Amino acid sequence: MRIYKVGGAVRDRLLGIAVTDIDRVVVGATTEEMLAKGFRPVGADFPVFLHPKTGEEYALARTERKSGRGYGGFTFHASPDVTLEEDLIRRDLTINAMAEDDEQNLTDPYHGQRDLEARILRHVSPAFAEDPLRVLRVARFAARYAELGFTVATETLKLMRQLSESGELQALTAERSWKEISRALMENQPQVFIEVLRACGALKVLMPEVDALFGVPQPAIHHPEIDTGAHTLSVLQQAAHHKQPLTVRWACLLHDLGKGLTPEEQWPRHIAHESKGLKLIKAVNERFKAPRDCQELALLVGEYHTHGHRALELKASTLLELLQSFDVFRRPQRFEEFLAACEMDARGRKGLEERSYPQADYLRGAATAARSVAVQPLLEQGFKGPELGEAIKRERLKALKAYKEASS
Repeated sequence: MRIYKVGGAVRDRLLGIAVTDIDRVVVGATTEEMLAKGFRPVGADFPVFLHPKTGEEYALARTERKSGRGYGGFTFHASPDVTLEEDLIRRDLTINAMAEDDEQNLTDPYHGQRDLEARILRHVSPAFAEDPLRVLRVARFAARYAELGFTVATETLKLMRQLSESGELQALTAERSWKEISRALMENQPQVFIEVLRACGALKVLMPEVDALFGVPQPAIHHPEIDTGAHTLSVLQQAAHHKQPLTVRWACLLHDLGKGLTPEEQWPRHIAHESKGLKLIKAVNERFKAPRDCQELALLVGEYHTHGHRALELKASTLLELLQSFDVFRRPQRFEEFLAACEMDARGRKGLEERSYPQADYLRGAATAARSVAVQPLLEQGFKGPELGEAIKRERLKALKAYKEASS
């Protein structure tokens, strides 16, 4: 029995990056031997075991053969006869197909170290094209390591394009796709993820609503970058730069989908793109089964982001409707995430990345003014039921009018 660290643990150590997850492969062992040593089995599809003391994962060396469509369409074979090289060749990228023993002796049959030094993301073997999930994984790695200068090898991008055109991407489950998408969006350069998907044709398969934004112009007076797709990528980049949570990054990606529906004869204007985009945002949310908080914020940002930009011009009644739409009295954090998304939208424009965004503090002040309305005096006046609700609304409207006057 021989045990090796494999994959990311080896890759990141060689890059000088902190190693967080350690995967281990066991060569020359049987399931019975692992159980006899106290390892606990956890793998349903292939033999993976938890160490009896540390709880870390150990997988038996295995080979795989394509047997159906999609990420799960594989037959696995694990036995003591499977070599380390046979196990490594089934992996996605050369930089993930290295192994080392406890003395850090490197096994690198597919030249992963060479590609690390050249900053290349390259597939290990033609079998890469058998697994559609690898399109998303490579795009995610491109986003993760973009700051280090990594790019996708031309021949790998070609295989990714073949996968995108094969219909295999449609076989991916929403859960597997969302796992890769959400992880990619939380990288330091999430816009690279979208760029790589677009370069290989996967974006128009997975998110045609986002793909449709590229080549759609906007008024240069508001958008010096002009192209809506380029703007979306810049907004996403700003969200990462400002360390925004996943909810905000997802909303930033989807906020302008309605502009993809504007007829060409109306370009570069996009009348009512906020409301027109809601059905598209909902479709993307449902396609990937995004978490509820991501879905809700994306829809609210899509509908109201221009309200955020025009905050200082809004009437008191419109301000109150906006605050009520976000249930700001019970869910203040969601409103904060909306303000963050609006600010990222404002900054995601060529040459305006450092602009101030006073609308955020103005809207925070409006929310504070509306929240300051006390309910107890209204109860003491005898209001109850629907009448109480109307009375609270009237008082909040008064508070917002006073706030606007004081702010002008």
